[in-house]
Amino acid sequence: MKLSVITDEIDPDLRLSLSVMAEYGITGAELRQIGAKHVIDMSDYELQQVRNILDEFGAHVVGIASPFYKCDLPGVSIEGPAGNLHAASAVGLADQIDVLTRSIRVARFFGTNLVRIFSFWKRGTLTPEIESTIVDAFSEPVEIAENAGIILGLENEHACYIGTGSQAARFLGEVNSPALRAIWDPGNAFFDGEIPYPDGYNAVREYVAHIHIKDASSNATVAEPQWTVVGEGHIDYAGQFKALRSAGYDGYLSLETHYNGHETKIASSRACLDGLVRLFRNSETSA
Repeated sequence: MKLSVITDEIDPDLRLSLSVMAEYGITGAELRQIGAKHVIDMSDYELQQVRNILDEFGAHVVGIASPFYKCDLPGVSIEGPAGNLHAASAVGLADQIDVLTRSIRVARFFGTNLVRIFSFWKRGTLTPEIESTIVDAFSEPVEIAENAGIILGLENEHACYIGTGSQAARFLGEVNSPALRAIWDPGNAFFDGEIPYPDGYNAVREYVAHIHIKDASSNATVAEPQWTVVGEGHIDYAGQFKALRSAGYDGYLSLETHYNGHETKIASSRACLDGLVRLFRNSETSA
């Protein structure tokens, strides 16, 4: 296993984020927002500037965190997004293939074959009919990815219809393409009411290509879970890391902080990096 970070979770300033990552010996960068732009909206010149900064720090790109299918299902017209687009433009279904092709172009530019994707804004309960519509909507994207040699990493996202490990496993089995894998996010599964480990992971483990790390806890006095420092929440990351090592997982664990309990994004991410590195090292010694 290897560590990486979604860089704008530390700070949108890429150079600043990479400098913090360097303190922890982390060179894997998952790209999303850089400055005021989403990376897929950058010009060729801007992309080259990003590459120059990565080279300066000896860093490399492990994936493009695209906003593909962060939109509404066919026939749904509700004003505004249901979640964070991280500086990407809000576009409808008709423009999503353009989002995908731009994401693939950027992935190729940075030498990665992983493009993160979603499963449409959740506007109610996931029904068999809605799931069938989502499966149909993946026919063209999967064909594009297969032809391009790209892996589409479906992130289970509680703001979207596929929010848990068990839902992701069922959906990925229905689509049944090697070009569509899972980005397993225990934190999102927790927010969607699933026990991430062992329940969610055991359901989705055969599909996992990449993992996002953020921690959360629940409290009877608060309506919904709260993000917290990695290793201090209610997600069994010690068990999760042990299971990943036992399974021979050799991909990335990518910090997606979300927690903002310290005075700045950087301070909150440092606290989470401390927790993540501690868990990672403990899993090495207990393997």
